[in-house]
Amino acid sequence: MPFALSISILGLVQAALVALPAPRRRPGWIDRLSSPWWALVPALSIGVVIAVIELDSDSATWLSYLALVAVPPLAAFALGALLHRSLPAWALAALPLFALAWASPHSLAGEAAATALSGLGCVTLGWLLVCVVPAHWLRLGVYAMAAIDAYSVASDLLQGPNAVLNAAAPAGGLPRLQAVHFGSALMGFGDLFVAALVGCLLAADGPQTDEMDRFAARRQEVGALLVLGLALGFDLLFFAVDELPATVPVALALALVQGRDRVRAAARA
Repeated sequence: MPFALSISILGLVQAALVALPAPRRRPGWIDRLSSPWWALVPALSIGVVIAVIELDSDSATWLSYLALVAVPPLAAFALGALLHRSLPAWALAALPLFALAWASPHSLAGEAAATALSGLGCVTLGWLLVCVVPAHWLRLGVYAMAAIDAYSVASDLLQGPNAVLNAAAPAGGLPRLQAVHFGSALMGFGDLFVAALVGCLLAADGPQTDEMDRFAARRQEVGALLVLGLALGFDLLFFAVDELPATVPVALALALVQGRDRVRAAARA
């Protein structure tokens, strides 16, 4: 598949991850874990991975095993509980997705299945973060993640560790879920994570009522369209460079949605 089409589809996947999460109540047991310090997780997910792989390249293989073990159950939970109109039975769909990703890892169908698993796993991770971090701090965490990602790419800090991580694979031909391979394009796990996190943020803002649920869904639709448009425009820079920070369009979309909300609130006031 041509690179232009491959990277455009991955931008569409990011947009879908903004639109997919549904408003869900925070479980009571998670209150004891609440802390603004969890807002550092998005930024640290880039900085720590770079540092660990630079210190020991074999750690990339262990990260691939961590993703292999963690992502399928996280994806199953998202399918069964966290998406718009999701049903508990949908969790079983994670099994054929995993089987397809394992049986045909180099086909478009297998790559699409692995991408779906990774993206859905990110929805659960995003929901957990939204449950334990105040929205204001988590938005700052998204912006910090995009800034670190952009700096790492611009200063050539990310390319080496990223190549090692993308090449790592579990034994036995098991799926590589720590990175996103689709057609001739590559994305990092963090690029899907930030999109799912923004989707969960937009879904969770405000009290959980039917009216607020509809409002959140509209905000997610706007956010998803912004992510898609910004990602497609941002991808034009590939004519000049070989690697781009795919977290940046998502962070910009979040900032634009925030700005839109403030303008509308001021107009109502």
